[in-house]
Amino acid sequence: MDLRDLTTRVSHLAFEAGEHALQDQVNPHDLKYRVQPKSEQRFTSEVDTRLMRFCRDGISKIDPADGFWEDEGSDREPNSRYWCIGNIDGAINYVRNMAEWAVTFTLFEIGKDGVPSPIIGVVHAPALGLTYLAAQGQGAIRIRRTPIGSKQEKIIPSTTDSLDGSVVSFGMSYFPRESKRALRTVAAMAGRPADIKRVGPTSLDLCKVADGTYDAYFEPKLHSWDIPAVSAGTVVVWESQGKLNQWNGNPIDWGRDNDIVATNGLIDDDLKPYLNQD
Repeated sequence: MDLRDLTTRVSHLAFEAGEHALQDQVNPHDLKYRVQPKSEQRFTSEVDTRLMRFCRDGISKIDPADGFWEDEGSDREPNSRYWCIGNIDGAINYVRNMAEWAVTFTLFEIGKDGVPSPIIGVVHAPALGLTYLAAQGQGAIRIRRTPIGSKQEKIIPSTTDSLDGSVVSFGMSYFPRESKRALRTVAAMAGRPADIKRVGPTSLDLCKVADGTYDAYFEPKLHSWDIPAVSAGTVVVWESQGKLNQWNGNPIDWGRDNDIVATNGLIDDDLKPYLNQD
């Protein structure tokens, strides 16, 4: 199965998984989110457990590849491929009955040198009626639910070439120190963009850079549990011809925490001084 066909089949699975999660969201008595201890503070739920089981079973029937990213850890073999499936991206939005949350799928390929790279990304936001899908060398597509049916369209980033008058999005951590760093960055650039938005989740913020909704998105200190969301959105950004890297300009390192910035590729020079102020 080629990457295009595989991506399409995975997008169908994402749609099914999203419908199950959406049904849980509209039944508030089923939402039992809890915050983990402070050392590992993030939301988990019974919804996530059911979602992961459904997605893993579905992927195993479509194309199991060489296993799952989170199962292999440092034992991932060169020249192999692993699926990376996350919990609901945007858990706080989900539990608060907001529409901005997503289910994500990524296929990682491990190079001969042992370096992983995401080659398929699917981001599905059921409550918004939006699906983004991308595969290496195939471009990026957005599918929108409309009153007259689904509309599929190729996406590209915006052509805004200055931070002045742009629309920028940012993300924040649960951890106070990391959140303060994000807010300091926002405060420093205030007055230049026409708007600075904070909606989330990460995967959708990245996709909205890819389709030109935002001109840039940044977030400090994305952690290992953010890899499913970041990697899926990364493929969409790359294949739309957007730009994504660490704040210092280095490529994303999938084995450590990263300060992420995604742009349309045109406002990088304007944005860079604000990201490097610490």
